[in-house]
Amino acid sequence: MGPQLPIYLDNQATTPLDERVLDTMMPYLRGSFGNAASTEHRFGWVAEEAVKQAREITARCIGAESGRNIIFTSGATESNNLAILGAARQYARKGRHLITVVTEHKAVLDPCLAWEAEGGKVTRLGVDRDGLIDLNELDEAITEETVLVSVMAANNEIGVLQPIEDIGNMTRAHGVLFHTDATQAVGKIPIDVDKANIDLLSLSAHKIYGPKGAGALYVRRKRPRVSLKPLQYGGGHEQGMRSGTLNVPGIVGLGAALERASETMEEEAERLRYLRDRLLTGVRAGLEGVEVNGHPQQRLPGNLNLYFPGVALEKLIREIYADIAVSTGAACTSASPEPSHVLLALEPEGKRAMASVRFGIGRFNTTEEIDYVIERLTRAKALRSLARRPVPSL
Repeated sequence: MGPQLPIYLDNQATTPLDERVLDTMMPYLRGSFGNAASTEHRFGWVAEEAVKQAREITARCIGAESGRNIIFTSGATESNNLAILGAARQYARKGRHLITVVTEHKAVLDPCLAWEAEGGKVTRLGVDRDGLIDLNELDEAITEETVLVSVMAANNEIGVLQPIEDIGNMTRAHGVLFHTDATQAVGKIPIDVDKANIDLLSLSAHKIYGPKGAGALYVRRKRPRVSLKPLQYGGGHEQGMRSGTLNVPGIVGLGAALERASETMEEEAERLRYLRDRLLTGVRAGLEGVEVNGHPQQRLPGNLNLYFPGVALEKLIREIYADIAVSTGAACTSASPEPSHVLLALEPEGKRAMASVRFGIGRFNTTEEIDYVIERLTRAKALRSLARRPVPSL
């Protein structure tokens, strides 16, 4: 008897809600439904205390000094927008120059576009074929007008880990703010905002088995003290940086998800690396020419982005989609194919961008599931051109 189908291998897109996280959230969806800003009665006190605890957990999980460094948001997209546009507008008198990377998530690239529309200047660093930036290029790009450098800790498509400690040391030496979109990294690899000299850090609950619609932004309070122009006004919540009634159940879920991920990070990373390497070895044993996109070692434990040369990707996806949930390296519709900007950055020719698949392995995946995926891929009609030929007997 095989594994239960379909098999979910798209954990970089989102993760299932852990039952233990849901159990922690449930009281705040029912009896303890108070508004955390309503501090005149017990219902509000209970909600306020739950939010406070989640702040402290969040701060502790990223090495922050205290919960006062944490601003709760609706997710990493809002956190990225607040970090980038909030800092750019706040420090516009110092300079109007931002630096980012071509392989960033759209939640970083689009706020940078918005800043250019406001008259700002943005430098977008390229990457090598492994997806890594050149630190010398970053150093040369920083000018007296630069106020912020934004480089993601782990790439959402190819899983590549950027050298954030080196980047943080460089930005600190230049007196420039450092923001990292750590959505894919937090809870999966160690992150320490002080050790890496991170001034702003974005994260989201639904990437670590928490609820959708809950996220946070770390904002450094001293050495240096970072200020941000808010994106929305009304009520002065979250130290005036993010007005709006707090999503108490979501925030509680974020805290619970972070706590669980931090407690099991080391052993879970080892398990995910084993499953990832098992998948890669199995696929390569049955198919020729398969390549890994991004750095082969400097990557997230559960990410494997594979290039299948010469393969019609839409045929492969149609063949396996009922059994296996994966993400392609190209966000395509039948009307207008749009190659992945990340894979195009690795290889501008475009072949890799149109024939790659991302396998996102997560907490609830098993060895049995990985073995089933290997079998389905190596037997897929769409991959027949890559199938290894049996060695003839002599």
